[in-house]
Amino acid sequence: MSAKIGKLVNLLTEWLPLVLGTGLAFLATAAGASSALFVGKNVSTRVHQAFLGFAAGVMIAASVWSLLIPAMEMAQQEGMLAWLPAAAGFAAGGAFLSLLDRLLLRLRPEKHSLTGGTMMMVLAVTLHNIPEGMALGLAFSVAAQSGEAAGLAGAAALCAGMALQNFPEGAAVSLPLRREGAGRGKAFAYGVLSGAVEPLSAVAGALLAISVAQVMPFFLSFAAGAMIYVVVEELVPQAHGCRTHAGTAGIMAGFLLMMVLDLAFA
Repeated sequence: MSAKIGKLVNLLTEWLPLVLGTGLAFLATAAGASSALFVGKNVSTRVHQAFLGFAAGVMIAASVWSLLIPAMEMAQQEGMLAWLPAAAGFAAGGAFLSLLDRLLLRLRPEKHSLTGGTMMMVLAVTLHNIPEGMALGLAFSVAAQSGEAAGLAGAAALCAGMALQNFPEGAAVSLPLRREGAGRGKAFAYGVLSGAVEPLSAVAGALLAISVAQVMPFFLSFAAGAMIYVVVEELVPQAHGCRTHAGTAGIMAGFLLMMVLDLAFA
């Protein structure tokens, strides 16, 4: 009986930090998505362009500091050329979204449909959360295996940084959907769902642990390529649909916010 209790305690000790940490990151995404609950459909064109610009700035910064730079650092740690998996993953991510865009065009004749562009953004942010969650799972798994307090503190710091980053990402998904005409509940739900993959992928990363470390640089870069494709193809053109500076201001604000969060909590 005591042996079973000991195993249960060990299991809780190993998995509880991961569950709490990824739960916090997910709740931060949901909190950001909840901004759609307080925004009406009929916002002005300038505000809408600012929303889209903000989403673009967030995604550009996240692609660089949350995905590409960590991918190159991980590749170096695994003894690979730093740029090779990053370049391959980035190109594959962009190609994947390009193929998906062509498929969506066949399903929706109106090429520049805001709905199609926004849904691609939702997909890109969701893809971005998968490798982030796996990185969290790896960090907590390695910390549990080492048994060192410093490792657990590092994993917790990584989790706190991701949680802060997830707040503006949740808003970047839900606010454009709300302006597009989606109901408050639907816009909120899409924002939440974009972050729901993070806890699931964190568990997968913890289970795979060391075996997945070698392909993580590719996964991270793949998500970065997908996000940049959406930014260039959909968000930036729509953010500058009229001759105003609202879209540019939104991009600058989103990029600045994510850059500060990434560097301050790296």
